[in-house]
Amino acid sequence: MSKKHPIIAVTGSSGAGTTTVKRAFEHIFYREKINPVVIEGDSFHRYNRKEMREAIAKAEAEGRTLSHFGAEANLFDKLEELFRTYSETGTGKKRLYLHSEEEAKPYGLQPGEFTPWEDIPPGTDLLFYEGLHGCVKTDGIDVARWVDLKIGVVPIVNLEWIQKIHRDCAERGYSAEDIVDTILRRMPDYVKYITPQFSLTDINFQRVPTVDTSNPFIARDIPTPDESFVVIRFSDPNKFGVDFPYLLSMLHGSFMSRRNTIVVPGGKMGFAMEIILTPIIHEMMRKKKEA
Repeated sequence: MSKKHPIIAVTGSSGAGTTTVKRAFEHIFYREKINPVVIEGDSFHRYNRKEMREAIAKAEAEGRTLSHFGAEANLFDKLEELFRTYSETGTGKKRLYLHSEEEAKPYGLQPGEFTPWEDIPPGTDLLFYEGLHGCVKTDGIDVARWVDLKIGVVPIVNLEWIQKIHRDCAERGYSAEDIVDTILRRMPDYVKYITPQFSLTDINFQRVPTVDTSNPFIARDIPTPDESFVVIRFSDPNKFGVDFPYLLSMLHGSFMSRRNTIVVPGGKMGFAMEIILTPIIHEMMRKKKEA
């Protein structure tokens, strides 16, 4: 962890909705004139798209499972190296994973490939990570230890699957059957590598629908924000000076469910994130200037 070169990590599995949190941070960074370096978790996958298909086929032939959730398919050592180097020097190595033709075209590459590694330019205010493994911890690897603010995005699992199925069908052209196969193949790694991170996070945002999601594989649409609540859990409210009476007064319809947990209407999720996170970022930048 570093006062001079702080790191923020937003962690959630595929389909969790980390983009909503990323957008809230983008608003804060713009408003507060903060210059972040943004790191996408996909850029630390070990294999490009073609190589990953081949690796999965080989693993299946050998009776093993392989997924983007697990250690075998990711460069956890390089991710920890980046976080350590940035926290110490404000620089490090980054690259991009190119999801689509639109993203790949400017680089003269194909979708599913990586851009070359490059140095992070000096002078950024903080590092902002969004992806699967911002708080991952394994034997010999401890990414979480370098992160100053750890955010988990964790919808209940049926909602997470609904969001993934609809996103991958609409944006990536996958069939529902292929997506379900992927969910099943990833489950051991989900339990081993993804879920434990949410015990290490400082704040978790968990969206809970108020409509029936008991069979996520036949859901015709994603529950809307107004059809859900967001459970916001702080591991240590004193660490960030959380003012719960203020939050309750600002977020109409919210209530406390535990001493460290506030529940807000789903439609206010983005607003809740901004009023919770803005003072934390202010304090982070104050300490950075003092350092």
